[in-house]
Amino acid sequence: MSYGLLKGKRGIIFGALDENSIAWKVALKAKEEGATFTLTNAPIAMRLGEIKKLAEECQAEVITADATSTEDLENLITKSIEVLGGKIDFILHSIGMSPNIRKDKEYGDLNYEWYLKTLDVSALSFHKIMQVAEKKDAINEYGSILALSYIAAQRVMPGYSDMADAKATLESIARSYGYRYGKLKNVRVNTISQSPTLTTAGKGIDGFDVFLNFAEDISPLGNASAEECADYCIVMFSDLTKKVTMQNLMHDGGFSSTTISETIIDKFYSVKK
Repeated sequence: MSYGLLKGKRGIIFGALDENSIAWKVALKAKEEGATFTLTNAPIAMRLGEIKKLAEECQAEVITADATSTEDLENLITKSIEVLGGKIDFILHSIGMSPNIRKDKEYGDLNYEWYLKTLDVSALSFHKIMQVAEKKDAINEYGSILALSYIAAQRVMPGYSDMADAKATLESIARSYGYRYGKLKNVRVNTISQSPTLTTAGKGIDGFDVFLNFAEDISPLGNASAEECADYCIVMFSDLTKKVTMQNLMHDGGFSSTTISETIIDKFYSVKK
């Protein structure tokens, strides 16, 4: 059911790779709620993914951009304003990549060049997007900028490696730039800490299925799905949340506030027996 929450709003969505991507779900929901937007991803993701299929479904233009390149971001934002016919109301940053995880490097044996790449792609790109947008005065008043995070920014998750550091940096950037952008232009900046979700990126982390099942058993409401995360993003893009900013918003079925559950206790004792 559509509520018209984004009717007349214009946006940019980063990171829709395939149908498993949260950004993909957000694009479909944003279209359903009346938004127009451009889709963007890095050149390699454009080749590997299915973004053109999504673009056809959403009647959206695709603009290739490396989110670590300020030159590419300047071009993306300028073209998006031209294509959409006005300044931007919302941006979704759904980007994350770790060469160290891909190469199975232990946290105590990281390749530091790859580590810097992880930080640049997964966190610093968020700052670059906002800095370019600010300098171009590209965001409308009370616009909303969101990035997707994960609880490994605050708690140790074995195997999440340098991506945990990147997510912690991402959340810090949201607070610092949220203050700046709020004072300057009344623009909101937040992160959403989503339940473990079987996206293409998530599947690349060793033991991620164990995280998924454990979180499901701990969370009183169960894990939040990608579709439910998309719903939350739409609300955060809408005028219903105009005074929410600088927050890391937990969207995890209660996982982050729960120490242990009866389900986990029962499983523990059943194994002991």
